[in-house]
Amino acid sequence: MIAAADARSAHNYHPLPVVIASAEGAWMTDVEGRRYLDLLAGYSALNFGHGNRRLIEAAKAQLDRVTLTSRAFHHDRFAAFCTELADLCGMDRVLPMNTGAEAVETAVKTVRKWGYRVKGVPDGRARIVVAAGNFHGRTTTVVSFSTDPEARADYGPYTPGFDVVPYGDLAALEAAVGDDTVAVLLEPIQGEAGVLVPPPGYLAGVRRITAERGVLFVADEIQSGLGRTGRTFACEHEGVVPDMYVLGKALGGGVVPVSAVVSSDEVLGVHRPGEHGSTFGGNPLACAVALEVIAMLRTGEYQRRAAELGEHLHAELAALTGEGGPVTAVRGRGLWAGLDVAERFGTGRAVSEALMERGVLVKDTHGQTIRIAPPLVVSEEDLDWGLDRLREVLGVH
Repeated sequence: MIAAADARSAHNYHPLPVVIASAEGAWMTDVEGRRYLDLLAGYSALNFGHGNRRLIEAAKAQLDRVTLTSRAFHHDRFAAFCTELADLCGMDRVLPMNTGAEAVETAVKTVRKWGYRVKGVPDGRARIVVAAGNFHGRTTTVVSFSTDPEARADYGPYTPGFDVVPYGDLAALEAAVGDDTVAVLLEPIQGEAGVLVPPPGYLAGVRRITAERGVLFVADEIQSGLGRTGRTFACEHEGVVPDMYVLGKALGGGVVPVSAVVSSDEVLGVHRPGEHGSTFGGNPLACAVALEVIAMLRTGEYQRRAAELGEHLHAELAALTGEGGPVTAVRGRGLWAGLDVAERFGTGRAVSEALMERGVLVKDTHGQTIRIAPPLVVSEEDLDWGLDRLREVLGVH
């Protein structure tokens, strides 16, 4: 199957050599019947686990009714979805899309339009401040402000209008904000970069600077949001409410792609009919699944699990660091961690492959780093079993 895929698909991914046939909760089973503990959770798209019954039943019920109308017509799940998601975010309005990259593109278009129509920036001069090491998607505009050569190379000419500053550097960010700046776009925790948590006070500082300068603070919580860090949104750890949330991944529960931009009347009110849209954005099936996701988050159960199990996870991982330890650094928050493996154990890819052989699936990034992000439904016993396999690979007894 792997050979057949390699023969007929573009090689834009390099998956681990495992072929999954079924999955439930935090476990996946391959075509040969071998089980694996999933410690990636679809980059946080599977926060509620594989085959979550509430989400599957919501999808099944909607499949029997109507799945798509396009936005040419209203449907009976749309108002509830927009209302419930806006309320969860403490915002006024929702602009639904499908993928995270679409939502980021929507955010970019929205803040530029806001800059011209509300702030009064001269036409064509709007600028957005972003952070080095960012990952906001794969579209041409988004890779234009990526600092990852693999994501960016050979896709030019690039879209102008972005100012890149070091992540976590408030002084550099403040210096980059000028008269034509319309927004600061950041991940509260940088996922693809290796689960980088900014210095304490950074997000609060960004909120202060943007408020003082009349600039929108856009938080890309596609990976960090919806329970992953132990709060509904990662911004909450510093008591920060941005001007706009960009959401995706877990919003669709791993069942269907659902994304959204959520903001105020003033900001999302700049859109007029015909200026932006999506045939599938906000479709009935997506809304039905997302409504169930929102209802699950309202219980607080998943945020509590991420906080409690996350504390345990980080304590166990911290024990692998120290002078001469197999792990040179651990970062993260909640059930989300990035760990840098000492070079004597090989690359992050090599460690990921060794873990796969022992029944644990993780994903490497940037050479020596592996990321751990289990579904929030994982049991402590299963998590500990996975951590024991990591210790085996790293030679820790």
